[in-house]
Amino acid sequence: MKTTIEIADSLLAQAKQAAAEDSTTIRALVEDGLRKVLDERRERKPFKLRDGSVRGRGLKPEFQGAGWDKIRDAIYEGHGA
Repeated sequence: MKTTIEIADSLLAQAKQAAAEDSTTIRALVEDGLRKVLDERRERKPFKLRDGSVRGRGLKPEFQGAGWDKIRDAIYEGHGA
């Protein structure tokens, strides 16, 4: 398939030089580069969020079933804005 990509002039110059030195084409370099990037992405381990829970007994009774407004107000109580 044919496609058009824009490449910075300096990068294209380097790619042309590398292709000439290796007796290959820009197309082959681009395909090799894309394969390498895609392979690296596949091999990357998925992000796993560490367990940040704390030991405790849950919410205090006065906050059980409370909405965020009540909890937030208690957090900032006495801190005056």
